[in-house]
Amino acid sequence: MADLTTNCAGITSPNPFWLASAPPANSGDQVQRAFDHGWGGAVWKTLGQPIQNVSSRFGAVGYRGTAAVGFNNIELITDRSLEVNFKEIYETKKKYPKHAVVVSLMVESRQEWKDIIKRAIDSGADGLELNFGCPHGMCERGMGSAVGQEPAVNTEITSWAVEYSTVPVLVKLTPNVGDIIPHGLAAQAGGAHGVSLINTIKSIIGVDIDKMVLEPRVGGLSTNGGYCGAAVRPIALHMTAALARNPGFNLPISGIGGITNWRDAVEFILLGSSSVQVCTEVMLRGYRIVEDMIEGLSGYMNDKGFETLDQMVGRAVPSFSEWGNLDLNYETVAKINPQSCIGCYKCVVACHDGAHQCIHPATDGSRVPVVDESECVGCNLCQIVCPVPDCISMVEVDNGYSPATWNDHVNDGATLRPKKGAH
Repeated sequence: MADLTTNCAGITSPNPFWLASAPPANSGDQVQRAFDHGWGGAVWKTLGQPIQNVSSRFGAVGYRGTAAVGFNNIELITDRSLEVNFKEIYETKKKYPKHAVVVSLMVESRQEWKDIIKRAIDSGADGLELNFGCPHGMCERGMGSAVGQEPAVNTEITSWAVEYSTVPVLVKLTPNVGDIIPHGLAAQAGGAHGVSLINTIKSIIGVDIDKMVLEPRVGGLSTNGGYCGAAVRPIALHMTAALARNPGFNLPISGIGGITNWRDAVEFILLGSSSVQVCTEVMLRGYRIVEDMIEGLSGYMNDKGFETLDQMVGRAVPSFSEWGNLDLNYETVAKINPQSCIGCYKCVVACHDGAHQCIHPATDGSRVPVVDESECVGCNLCQIVCPVPDCISMVEVDNGYSPATWNDHVNDGATLRPKKGAH
């Protein structure tokens, strides 16, 4: 059987699934129940000077019947006393010694960092996560993303934490930047043992068009919040992979952002994450989702012949390249399975109105659309809109042309196959 044991920046846990620092990791009772269901670790909801949160504080974007493909949060750090939090951290770690208990921290001055780090470690923390990502409320006070967006400040505060800490230090990076690389390198320069990413994305979730007030509404006002959930996963995957493939960056990564099931977790691991953190999906479906995640990851590792998690980490990173290195002579066309097709013609509409006008209504009285392969550019849109799983496949064409990239063509005059869809 595959061994799911995880070591992320020196923080070990029975499996790579950690609760992210958020409402599901707000108290000892919650974290302990999560561990009972199988979570390997938890990053405690951010500790600092306790604040007063607002009501209401969550919002969501649904899509085609889903409750929340995107989620918005204007809640800030802990509103419970530090004494109560540290007592519960101590009790949790004592009861679950093999599980990872990481404490998220956010304060201002150097002395505050020194004091709170000591208290976190004394309570039994296996590691610390510096919250440099919160995009609302705290950043207006000079913390959160206000730190994460300034590489020099990131490096300085990280160096303080590393100086005062006797356990591994992770830096939680903000996605609210144009390029994640300088910020990951800044954490590395400060001596961090690893990074976690992404934190939430600055956003407005929507507007109540009757009251004409932003949501979630707090009286007659609202504010920008942090966007998370399944909708942010592509952004999180990109930033994770960008760091993992950078030759100057060599820290472990804890991946975060829109993980809903074991397949999502595998994607993060293959792109360089040695642990994965989950928040929104737990809020929507509860702690028990980890049971399927563990079973799915274990089955995947067995199927692929991976004995340990380390053998998986980063395996897909070499496939992340620049556009100019892609083979322009690689060709696919759409194939429709006549046995599966239900004749809805969504592919026809999508292709004619949004793509390359190569799928046409049947002319033989059947329900199955016709693909003009001489015009099909293999864009995948028909496959995306098709409501029947595996009905449309993108099949590779042996066109007789040797592989050639744009760089080859420009530099060496390599021959490119004729363009399609030029009509």
